[in-house]
Amino acid sequence: MKFLDNYFNLTELNTNVKTEVVAGITTFLTMAYIIFVNPSILSEAGMDYGAVFVATCVAAAIGCFVMGLWANYPIAQAPGMGLNAFFTYGVVLGMGYTWEAALGAVFFSGLTFFLLSIFKIREWIINSIPMSLRLGIAAGIGLFLAMIALKNSGIVVANPATFVSMGDLSEPAPLYALLGFFVITALAYLRVKGAVLIGILGITVMAMLLGHNQYSGIMSMPPSVAPTFMAMDLMGALDVAMLSVIFAFLFVDLFDTSGTLVGVAHRGKLLDKDGKLPRIGRAMMADSTASMAGAALGTSTTTSYIESTAGIASGGRTGLTAVVVGVLFLISLFFAPLAGSIPAYATAGALLYVAVLMAGSLAHANWEDPTDAAPVLIAALAMPLTFSIADGIALGFISFVGIKALSGRFGDLNPAVVILALLFAAKFLFLG
Repeated sequence: MKFLDNYFNLTELNTNVKTEVVAGITTFLTMAYIIFVNPSILSEAGMDYGAVFVATCVAAAIGCFVMGLWANYPIAQAPGMGLNAFFTYGVVLGMGYTWEAALGAVFFSGLTFFLLSIFKIREWIINSIPMSLRLGIAAGIGLFLAMIALKNSGIVVANPATFVSMGDLSEPAPLYALLGFFVITALAYLRVKGAVLIGILGITVMAMLLGHNQYSGIMSMPPSVAPTFMAMDLMGALDVAMLSVIFAFLFVDLFDTSGTLVGVAHRGKLLDKDGKLPRIGRAMMADSTASMAGAALGTSTTTSYIESTAGIASGGRTGLTAVVVGVLFLISLFFAPLAGSIPAYATAGALLYVAVLMAGSLAHANWEDPTDAAPVLIAALAMPLTFSIADGIALGFISFVGIKALSGRFGDLNPAVVILALLFAAKFLFLG
C-alpha cells in the first residue's frame, strides 16, 4: 500500500487505495458496453468477431495502463464510439477499402498523433479549429451513430422513393431496440451506475427468455486474436485517397481526446492554477500509443472516454483508477461467449443513447450568427446523410471558409482552416 501511495501520490491528492479501486470499478461499468458494441460493429466490416473482442479488451487495457502508470490520470481508454462506425460503414463498406487497409490508416493516424504530441504541434492545431466546427463534428458523429442504430435495428429501412422510411415496428428487433433505449435513458437519468451495460444485458436476457436470441454461455477461455493480429495493410493505407481517411481518424481522435482530458480534469479539479492540465503530453501520447497498439491487435482507434467522469465523481483522482479499469478489461477476456450472445438490437439502444449525449453539443452553438450556425448544421447533417464522418468534416470546413469569406468575415479565418478547406475541396473535385 505504501508503494502505491508513493507511486500514485495518493495522500498528496487526498485519496486512498479503496477509493481509487471503487472509482475504477465505477468507470468500467459505465464504459463496459464497448466490449459488446465494438466487435458487433467491426465484424460487419468482415473482421473476426472473437478476434476483435480480444483486441478491444487488450487495446483498452494497454491504454488504461499507460494513462495510469505514466501520466497518472484517472482517465480510462478504449476503442472510440463513432470512430469504429466510421471504420466499418465509412471506410470499408462505404469507400470499399479492405479492413486491413483501414487498420493501416488507424495505425498511421495514431503515429501522427504521437508525433504531434512529441513536437507539441497539437496546441496549434487545436487552437486553429473554430469552436463551431468542433461542435458540429461532435454532434454529427452522434447523429451518425443514431442512423446506424436505427438502421441495424430495423426501425429505419431503405425506400426507393423517399430514401428512408419507417420499418415494421411489430417485429421483435425494433421493439427490443426501442425498449433498450428507453431503459438506458431512464436509468441514466436516475443516476444508476452502469446504465448502458444494464440495458444491453437486460435486453439480451429478455430476448433469450422469449426465444428471440440464442444462449451461448457466459465464460470460456479467450478467443484467438490471430485473425486480426498484425493484419494491418500499411502500404494500402498510403493510397492517396486514404489521406482524408487518416486525417479523419486523427482529427476526431485529437479533439475527442483533448475535450475529454480537459473536461474530466476540470471535473476532478486536476487543472493547475492557470487552468492547464499538467502532463498533458503524456496523456496525449498514452492515447496515441494505445491507438497504434490497437491497430496492430485488430481494432479501430483507441481514445479517452468521457465516462471517466463517473469514476471521478466516485473519488478517483490518480492513475490507479485507470489501472483498475485496465485490469477489469483483461478479466473481461474470459466472457467472450456472453459477448457473442449480444444481438445487434441490444446494442442499438446503447448507440442511440450515446448519440443523445454527443448531439447535445448543438446546444452550445452560436445560432444567432448564421455564419457560425450554418457550418455547424452542415457538418452535423452531412455525416449521417452521406454515411461518412470524413465527408461531414470536409463539408463543414468548406462551408465555414466559404460562408465566412463571402460574408467578409476574414478575421474569423486562419491559415490552417483555409488550407484544410482547400485540400478537402480539391479532393472532392479531382478524386471524387
